[in-house]
Amino acid sequence: MIVSGDGALAHRLAGELREVYGERVVLVVPPDGQDPSARLPAGGRARASALFDRMSSVVLRTTAPGPEDAGGTRIEAVAPNDEALTEAGVERAAALALVHRDDETNIRAALIARRLNPRLRLVIRLYNRKLGQYLQELLDQASALGAPDPDPAAFEAYTTVLSDADTAAPALAATALAGTSKVVHADGVLLRAGQRRPPGPGEATDPGLCTLALLSSTANDPAGAEGSDRSGTDGPRLLPGERSVAEAGHRGRVVLETVTYTGPAQPPGRLTDLGAPLGRLFSRRLRWSLAGIVASVVALAIATWLTTGDDPLHAAYLTLLDIFAIDDPAIDEPVGRQVLQLLSGLVGLLLLPVLIAAVLEGLGTFRNASALVRPPRGLSGHVVLLGMGKVGARVLARLRELDIPVVCVEADPEARGIALARRLRVPTVIGDVTQEGLLESARIHRAHALLALTSSDTTNLEAALYARSVKPDLRVVMRLYDDDFATAVHRTLRAAHPGALTRSRSVSHLAAPAFASAMMGRQILGAIPVERKVLLFAAVDVAGHPQLEGRTVAEAFREGAWRVLALDTSSPADRVPDLGATRRVRAGTPGDLVWQVPPEYVLRAEDRVVLAATRRGLAELLGRRPSARVLQRPQ
Repeated sequence: MIVSGDGALAHRLAGELREVYGERVVLVVPPDGQDPSARLPAGGRARASALFDRMSSVVLRTTAPGPEDAGGTRIEAVAPNDEALTEAGVERAAALALVHRDDETNIRAALIARRLNPRLRLVIRLYNRKLGQYLQELLDQASALGAPDPDPAAFEAYTTVLSDADTAAPALAATALAGTSKVVHADGVLLRAGQRRPPGPGEATDPGLCTLALLSSTANDPAGAEGSDRSGTDGPRLLPGERSVAEAGHRGRVVLETVTYTGPAQPPGRLTDLGAPLGRLFSRRLRWSLAGIVASVVALAIATWLTTGDDPLHAAYLTLLDIFAIDDPAIDEPVGRQVLQLLSGLVGLLLLPVLIAAVLEGLGTFRNASALVRPPRGLSGHVVLLGMGKVGARVLARLRELDIPVVCVEADPEARGIALARRLRVPTVIGDVTQEGLLESARIHRAHALLALTSSDTTNLEAALYARSVKPDLRVVMRLYDDDFATAVHRTLRAAHPGALTRSRSVSHLAAPAFASAMMGRQILGAIPVERKVLLFAAVDVAGHPQLEGRTVAEAFREGAWRVLALDTSSPADRVPDLGATRRVRAGTPGDLVWQVPPEYVLRAEDRVVLAATRRGLAELLGRRPSARVLQRPQ
C-alpha cells in the first residue's frame, strides 16, 4: 500500500492501514522543510492548543502525546512524480492513496500511476466533486484498456474519488446520534458495536443483532492487561458461539445493534400544495377578522329577512348588494331597512382592508416558502448544527436522511449549506455564534447535541464551552483542525464534565477510516475495534467460497473467524456495487439487506452476504490475505 500526501490525513491513513488492516505501507511525503502544514501561521490556534495542553496536564496529571508515527517505509519527495512513485514501488503495489491538499497534484499523480500500473487501485482526494466523477470514469476506462487480458467477470472500478467533507460527514452525524464515530454503514443502515456489562444474577442483557465479542476478563481490573497479547485466555474473544457466550457470564460483551433516532420527529416545514391549511396561510389575527366579517354578514342577512319578510335567499342577496354598495338607496323603505343598509355599508368598508390583508398574507406565505425557517418555540431533542460550509452541508444532508430534527446556525448568509437548508426547510439562525443569545434562539437548552463544524477552532471551542454552561449534560461534537488541539480539548472537557459526552475530532481523523476502506476495496464496509483487536465487516459473494456455498447460515459460522450477519435480497442485476455508500432512502423504508438471517437458510451461489470476520479469518475464507483478495485480480 502506498500513501502520498502532505498533511495529517496522510499520516492518519497510513496508521489506519497498518494498525487496523495489518498492511505494509509506504508513505510518500514532502521533506520536512517543504511540508505546507509546517508553514501554517502560529496564531490563536497554537496559543489555544498550548493553553489546553497545560490545562489538560494539570487536570489529568499527564502530558500530551507527541506526533503520530504512521510507521512503515517513508520516502521524501517534493511531488509524487515518476521517480518518487517508482521508488515507492507503484508497479507492484496493490493500492495508492493520493491525499495531497492540491487537486492538481493528485490528478497529475493519478495519471502517472495509472500509466505505470493499470491494475492499481487508486483512491484520490478531490474537493471538486464534479471533476472527480469525470476523472473516475476516465481512469477506470484507462485501467480497463491498459490491463492485459482483463477478466470482465472479475473486473470492477479501480478508482475511488473522495473528499474530506463526504467522508467525515457520516462519522460526525453518527457521533451526534450514537455517541461514537466507530460505526459501519451498510445499505443505508447505521450499525455500531454496543458494549454490555456482565449480566447480574437473574438478569438478561439485550442481545442486539448478534454478539460480536466477549470482552477481556481483566477489563475492569486496573492491574489487568486489557486485551493485550499477554492476556492469554483472559483476552477478548471475537465472534464467540452461543455456548461460549453462555459460559462467559462474568464477561462483558460487544453486540451489534442498529442506530436509530428515537427523539421527536422532524416538524413539517414545506408548503408544497394548494391544500395547505389556513393556519399556515393566514395569521391568527386575520383569521379572527375574517370570522367576524362573516358573522356580521350572516347577522345582517337574517335581520333583513326578518325586517322585510322576503325570501331568505333574496334577503341575503340584498345584504350582499348593500355591502358592496351596488344597491339602490332605501329612501322610501322602512326605517329598519334603511338602518340595515347603513350597517351593511359599514361592514363593506371593514371588509375591504381585511380582503387586502388576506391577499398579501397569502402571497407572503408562498413567497416565504423558499425563505429560511425560524426555529419553532416548542422544539426539543434536536441537533444544533453550527457551521454550514462544505462539511456542515454534508452533515445536514446526512442528518435529514435519518429524519433527525436540526437547527442550523451560520454567520454567512451566503454560505454553501444555506441553500440546502432553505430547500429542506430546516430552521436556520443567521448570526455570529459568539453573540449573546444566538444559541438560545437555536433552543440550545432543549437540544440533544451540538455539532460545532465551523472552520475556526476557537469559534467551535467557544460555542462548545458556552453551550455546556447552558446545558451541562449536552452532547458536544467539535470539528478541530489540529489533532493535538483536539486531544487536549477532549481530555479537558471530559475531565470537567465527566457525565456528558464530549467528542473533538479533526477532519483527517474522521476521514482516514473511509479512505482506508476504499483502499481495501468495495467489499470492506468498515472496521470496528474491540479493545486491541479489530473486526472487519465485508460484503462477499457466496459463489466460489466452499465454506459458504451450499451450507446453512449456522453451518457457515466459524467461531473466532467469521459470522454471516445479513443477506442481500436484491437480484444480481440490481445490486449496488458498494453497500457502504450512502443511499438516499426514506426513514422506515426497508433496504435490500435482511438482518438476522434464519440459521437454517441455505446460502446459494447467487447470494451476497455481509459478514463480520477477523483479519485472519477473512484471509482464510478468501484463500489469501485480505488486501490481495480485494485488490488483485486473476491474470
